[in-house]
Amino acid sequence: LNIDQIYISEQLEEKKVRKIINFADEHYIKVKVIPGGSLQLEKNLSFSKYGDFFVINVNEIPLDNAFNRMFKRAFDIVFSAFVLVFILSWLIPLVGLLIKLESKGPIFFIQERNGENNKVFICLKFRSMTPNDYADTKQAVKNDPRITRIGSFLRMTSLDEMPQFINVLLGDMSIVGPRPHTIPMNRVFKTQIEKYNSRHKIKPGITGLAQVKGYRGEIENPHQIRSRVKLDYFYIQNWSILFDLKICILTVYELIVNRENAY
Repeated sequence: LNIDQIYISEQLEEKKVRKIINFADEHYIKVKVIPGGSLQLEKNLSFSKYGDFFVINVNEIPLDNAFNRMFKRAFDIVFSAFVLVFILSWLIPLVGLLIKLESKGPIFFIQERNGENNKVFICLKFRSMTPNDYADTKQAVKNDPRITRIGSFLRMTSLDEMPQFINVLLGDMSIVGPRPHTIPMNRVFKTQIEKYNSRHKIKPGITGLAQVKGYRGEIENPHQIRSRVKLDYFYIQNWSILFDLKICILTVYELIVNRENAY
């Protein structure tokens, strides 16, 4: 009948399935198995084989692959080491001096954030505010009185994030990934947004897809955080090294052109 493909139900008896597959192999016909209703998911399914035993992977992501993880980590190490040697080596003393001249307090702002698999890590930033008790719970807003003059410049240029390249070298963060939120914010958002915690499947990033698509800075309404989560989820499901490079290039463009939400 000039058949090109045969679709068979997974509920068909094993003996008949084998017979159809053998026939198809002899006549160069492709065979596809239609999974039952329980596997009709909004996911790309993949398969693994253990000896003669097959399993269906229903929530595998590209970075579950050891080679992909190694490739991404190598990119992170090379990129962050370059920044540390050629930029942070002189930027930290210079910015540190300017911070100290304007206000008392440490050079770095150190804050606990959730990383891969919700593991807590110490996130580094240049301190851009006067020391206060609300840094973990109150977001920076436009004309925030807590922000110092040098801090305003650092935030406007995103230079306050530069110490996070040290976090990348330490293995707590990646160059590209979902931006890490504060722990109190995570506690609130995961009760409000479905699949919110799925953004912690991989390491958080200095930059991310959500940021280059315009969702950076202050979260003023529920739509913004929902959009961030959707974009983070898309990135996790579709990661590739070329995708990372594209986001890095778009980040440079955003830093130069779009400064509206940087404060």
